[in-house]
Amino acid sequence: MISKYIEEANFEETGFSYTLSLISGKHKMVILYCLMEFGTVRFNEMKRYLKSVTDKTLSLNLKELEKDGLILRKEYPQIPPKVEYSLSERGRSLMVVLDQLCVWGEQNRL
Repeated sequence: MISKYIEEANFEETGFSYTLSLISGKHKMVILYCLMEFGTVRFNEMKRYLKSVTDKTLSLNLKELEKDGLILRKEYPQIPPKVEYSLSERGRSLMVVLDQLCVWGEQNRL
């Protein structure tokens, strides 16, 4: 039954494919998880949390997540510049899914 559905459906048009397109990549889910755990986070705090990510990669991922409506970026007009990131309402709704990934991982760790 499932294989018939897969044959008839165009994978790119599924909700699963759309969700993956929003969170795919090495760092996006970790960024979202960080914002879920810590709330509002500044760029350098995020970089410390992710450890091995470059400024360019982190910046690109944050811009993509913001464009997709999953995070909010708040810039303060001061010197030095201060920018904070937090989950949007849409991003918070995705946390239910990511939380279940964490639960599954804890329960099925080999």
